Amino acid sequence: MLTPHLRVAAVQISASDDVEQNLAAIGDAAARAADAGAQVIVFPEASMVRFGVPLARHAQPLDGPFADGVRAIAAEHGAVLVVGMFTPAEDGRVYNTLLATGAGMEATYDKIHLYDAFGSRESDTVAPGDQHVTFTAFGTTFGLATCYDLRFADQFTALGRLGAKVICVPASWGDGPGKAEQWDLLVRARAMDAQAWLVAAGQAWTTPQGSDPLGIGRSACVDPLGGVRARLSSAEDLLVSAIDLDVVGDVRARVPVLRPALSGEGVR
Repeated sequence: MLTPHLRVAAVQISASDDVEQNLAAIGDAAARAADAGAQVIVFPEASMVRFGVPLARHAQPLDGPFADGVRAIAAEHGAVLVVGMFTPAEDGRVYNTLLATGAGMEATYDKIHLYDAFGSRESDTVAPGDQHVTFTAFGTTFGLATCYDLRFADQFTALGRLGAKVICVPASWGDGPGKAEQWDLLVRARAMDAQAWLVAAGQAWTTPQGSDPLGIGRSACVDPLGGVRARLSSAEDLLVSAIDLDVVGDVRARVPVLRPALSGEGVR
């Protein structure tokens, strides 16, 4: 059954290099978000373990204890959790994976666009995914994207054309000159590209360590016309927003940039 109004949360934490400690922090934050009425709770990229550590050493399969712990938290609160983790890849690298689980469904997304920019080389340790991913919960279609994906408009247009009304974007957006301004611009622009609500959950601000991305905070809830409805500052915090899903259809009807693919025209 379609839920016209949905309560979503972006959880802004600062993950450590201790997987069990991070899972406990996810449980505590999920409880606070659920108590505030959140049905979908979005955590940052690399919530399982922060960047700047040997990722392959910490990676776990999707049937491992970290993912099972996330599933248990989602079940406890009757919510959908979207959590950034790392899973083993066949070539010795890892996948930068989002696990979305709860409310009777599960989906995973492996980050497509790797952060080979600003002096970083994510592709040295992370293998790319190659599939756009949506899932359905509470009668609504959601899309998944991760951090650096924000710089690639076509992914968000594709998710909109797949019917996503809410895009969840976990991130570990590194600090640096102009990076906050770029983040603010990109979350707004990508919501407009998808003509969907966008819930961006970033790691809280952490002192930069070399070229490894950690966090600047600034988690946000953005509407389909690019309006920022709520935003956090840089510290650890919780953002809970009520979103009106009917706005999506209204925007798509008034500004029909997705209509050809949604109606099947030009799709092969």
